[in-house]
Amino acid sequence: MFNMKPTNQCCYHEDEGFSCTEPAEASGLCYWHDPKIIKDKPEDVARLEAFARNGGMLRGISLKRANLPGIDLVRHHQKTGFDMSHAELYRANLQGAHMFNLNLQNASLMKADLREANVHCANLVGTNLLGIKWNGAKIENINTGKILKQERLANEAERVGEAEIAQDYFEQAEEIYRDLRKAAEREGLFAMGGDYLRKELTMRRHQMPKYSYSRALSKMIDVFCGYGEAPTRVIGFSMGLIFICALLYLFTGLNYDGNIHVFNWQNDLATNLALFFNCVYYSVVTFTTLGYGDFTPIGYSRAIAAVEAFTGSFTIALFVVVFVKKMTR
Repeated sequence: MFNMKPTNQCCYHEDEGFSCTEPAEASGLCYWHDPKIIKDKPEDVARLEAFARNGGMLRGISLKRANLPGIDLVRHHQKTGFDMSHAELYRANLQGAHMFNLNLQNASLMKADLREANVHCANLVGTNLLGIKWNGAKIENINTGKILKQERLANEAERVGEAEIAQDYFEQAEEIYRDLRKAAEREGLFAMGGDYLRKELTMRRHQMPKYSYSRALSKMIDVFCGYGEAPTRVIGFSMGLIFICALLYLFTGLNYDGNIHVFNWQNDLATNLALFFNCVYYSVVTFTTLGYGDFTPIGYSRAIAAVEAFTGSFTIALFVVVFVKKMTR
């Protein structure tokens, strides 16, 4: 990210074409891009605010261990915020900072102090969020992307067979999602907290032995109800099971009023269609364990009905638990 520039000009440069034109220090970098300079002076807050307001190059600035409490990095009266992509903010003190709509894509906020900071609408895609202090931070509408940086690195390590490295990154991703979930719940953002809970438990599942019972059980819970955060998945599973069982009843047959009703190619379309809807009806009452008694299973359909009734009673109870959990928060 560094390139040769004219004398006394900062040599920070990115492959995308971004470069800094500020006066260089002895290191060849300007005050803000020099990683060897710790920005902890009392006047650094006002200096950085002025630097940003005057159009200074904020991409890639080094604020490692910087002391910037209460700093205002909001780009007022503009649709887009300041661009601090690739910035280094390791252990930076940003308590009470105003960072609304700030672009921190691919930056590092590792172990930064964001207590009571306003991070509304900040772009944190690809950002290292490990160990951040979120207490009291306003995090509504932050964008952390579909996957975290650590999650992506874990998937890449797993793909090339580096199991230990992947395990470490999955642990880091789980910790980040857990911290984000707790921060969201403290702010009353329960929908956001629920999304982070699912991702947290997914990262935990990836740390389990690949073909273990615990991992298979965790995956099944995720598929059926999204770790208790997706009641619509339970509804979808229920409808799918009812439809599949109805098709099975169609070919295995049902007894109604002493007559066997089963699919037959020789029947006309209307007859087979009416039989199918009767099978759907029977599948619904079996799934809900109502059992009106007008239709009765025969042969293999008895086993199908037994499995459907057991699964139905369990699924209905699961839906009630998931729905109540979701609605009471």
